[in-house]
Amino acid sequence: MIEARHLRVLRAVAATGSFSAAARDLGCTQPAVSQQMKALETSAGTPLLIRTGREMRLTQAGEVLVRHAAGILAGLTAAEEEVAAIAGLRAGRVRLVSFPSGSSTLVPAALAALRAAHPGTRVSLEEAEPPRSVEMLREGDCDIALAFRYGSNATEWDDLVVRPLLVDRLVGLVPDGHPAAEAGTVAIKDLADESWIAGCPRCRRQLVEVCEESGFTPRIDFATDDHPAVIGLVGAGLGVAVMPELAVESVRPKGARTVTVEPAVEREIVALTLPDLAQVPAVAATLDQLARASARD
Repeated sequence: MIEARHLRVLRAVAATGSFSAAARDLGCTQPAVSQQMKALETSAGTPLLIRTGREMRLTQAGEVLVRHAAGILAGLTAAEEEVAAIAGLRAGRVRLVSFPSGSSTLVPAALAALRAAHPGTRVSLEEAEPPRSVEMLREGDCDIALAFRYGSNATEWDDLVVRPLLVDRLVGLVPDGHPAAEAGTVAIKDLADESWIAGCPRCRRQLVEVCEESGFTPRIDFATDDHPAVIGLVGAGLGVAVMPELAVESVRPKGARTVTVEPAVEREIVALTLPDLAQVPAVAATLDQLARASARD
């Protein structure tokens, strides 16, 4: 049962942005505010606040309660019903940010399955490459960020919940008729004299590092974030490229051939969220569907 006194505390925390400021406004102690908020979240069955450093932000359920708190007695029943709907996945909203090749391959299947299982849950999609997508998550502009990284930085996402999805290998892309096209496999050092077509800034940086480890610096004549454009340039015989398999999966190469590149280069695909958001049912359900959509035979 949600109690009116707990709603008054929630309104104070929402208005002031912290437990200590709310305690001053209400004339009580900070531990008392913290205890009442814990009791309210237990009653609601879902997180109401997102804690990021010293700042407090409302979750969607928290926003619902604050909106209804103006008419505490008259609106209490309606507020309880809305929160119960969010907790029970009869309603809810998830803001998803994804990089383009994830948007075209993993996201559609995941969201279709989510809609079939929980038609009351709405998901919005925006595109951004990491690290910008991760910044958006930390800034409160999304609930889940689909991201990738090359190598493993042990501290890069320490403050986030990391849901591993898949390992995506980079493949070579050469024009039809290129010597490597028939061989099916090529050592990256054997492409040292080629003209290169590079992708997004993070992928471009990784390409340069891999080539330099093989003893050369690639001559990048073209750079574009658009995967069909990369394939089109390769297909026209203007150069070679390496692309994630996930990106090639979303575009039908024309005039170009994919080949295995040695040494192998892989990127880790993950879904990220904040610890408090991971407990929100709609967010948890979306993470589960992204994991299912990422499963590869």
